[in-house]
Amino acid sequence: NMQSQANREIHCAVEDVQRDGINGTPILWIVPNGSSVKEGDLLLELESSPMREALDEQMLETEDARSTQIQAEANFNNQIVQNETSKAEAELQVQLATLELQMYTDEKSGTHKLAVEEIKRSIDEVNNQILEAQATLELRRDDRRGIDSLYKLGYANRNELRKTELSYLQAEGQYAAQLNKLETALATLRKTENYEREMELLRLRGRLQTAERGLEQTVRNNEAKLAQVQAILRARTESLKKEEERLERYTTQLAACKIYAPESGMVAYASERGDEIREGMPVRFQQHLMSLPSLDRMQVQTVVHESDLDQIRLGMKAKITVDAFPDLEYIGTVKSIAVLPEQNSWRGSESKVYATVVTIDDEVDQLKPGMTAVTEILIDSIDDALTVPLQAVIERDEQTWVLVGENERLRPRAVETGRENDSVVQIVSGLSEGENIALNPREFIDDLLGTDS
Repeated sequence: NMQSQANREIHCAVEDVQRDGINGTPILWIVPNGSSVKEGDLLLELESSPMREALDEQMLETEDARSTQIQAEANFNNQIVQNETSKAEAELQVQLATLELQMYTDEKSGTHKLAVEEIKRSIDEVNNQILEAQATLELRRDDRRGIDSLYKLGYANRNELRKTELSYLQAEGQYAAQLNKLETALATLRKTENYEREMELLRLRGRLQTAERGLEQTVRNNEAKLAQVQAILRARTESLKKEEERLERYTTQLAACKIYAPESGMVAYASERGDEIREGMPVRFQQHLMSLPSLDRMQVQTVVHESDLDQIRLGMKAKITVDAFPDLEYIGTVKSIAVLPEQNSWRGSESKVYATVVTIDDEVDQLKPGMTAVTEILIDSIDDALTVPLQAVIERDEQTWVLVGENERLRPRAVETGRENDSVVQIVSGLSEGENIALNPREFIDDLLGTDS
């Protein structure tokens, strides 16, 4: 069979839309079989309404997925800011707790040091007040003694005596109060230096540890929250990607409902068994619809019998004749030889044949795919070969013979043969050019060999 060397196959690229209830996609219009087309011409148009509906729905789903992805991205960015804020607040609490502890424990100007110094100053003041009260008491005691002596002598009245006693008692009370105040100040100093210091250190250290643990907890919570919103963002982004891929596929599918010629050529409908290519018929995804064979470069799909397979090699030349143009002969080249035999036996026998492709070397005209061609593969050539007709050679007693005409008589002569074809055989030795031989040796060979013996 004649076929094109460059055979561009056209397949259905539209997937079946399940919702329309049709198994496949119907053909609305198709270019007639055998038409010559140019690159870019419309070859076939498929029903696109179900695909267009699917595309419209997918556009809405894609926009919903995009909106969700944008919200997820905003939540992710907000979480980053919130994490930074909460971490900064936790770090500030740690810094404040650290500074407060340092401020309390500073040996020179710490809070505890200042409080102790303040108490000690108050103790010094109380001591001074005690001395003053003591001096006042001594003075009031001397006044009371003097008034008492004058009262006994009659120089002072009772009121003066009572006033001096009252002043003495007041001075004595003031002195006692200052002593009590000193005792209180000393107790306060002991409490501040011992118990309050330990209590405040425990409080401040505990506050610092709490702040540090709070910072660690904040960091872990931030990581967990960020990982959560990040996972949601990845899921939304992946969902959007899937929806965009579906949208792109539906868009491509809708465009594939119209098939244009990728190159110039002749339209040849696909002829697979059970598939009919015509308007109104549904076609499947990836179904072979037609081919665009290039008619200027042709080749022959032929077969080689298994008995001749060992003689065929790639690159061998061949003579090709086409039944439609018997006067023309083309030169071709063996392009490929099948590794496995064809599944169907040759002419119903058990013999096997192997598909072989022979390309026509030159550009051709008027040849069409499917034309019947005869291919003669030239497996060998011998220069200056001495040949005789094939029927002039006969075998007897494991020896090859010819009948040579000598002196008007036929004499058998043993010869050595070489290569042969369908009509002649090569004589390697035993004959010379120009000798006459019989073309029907079977009629005489047995008698002549018997006579010689």
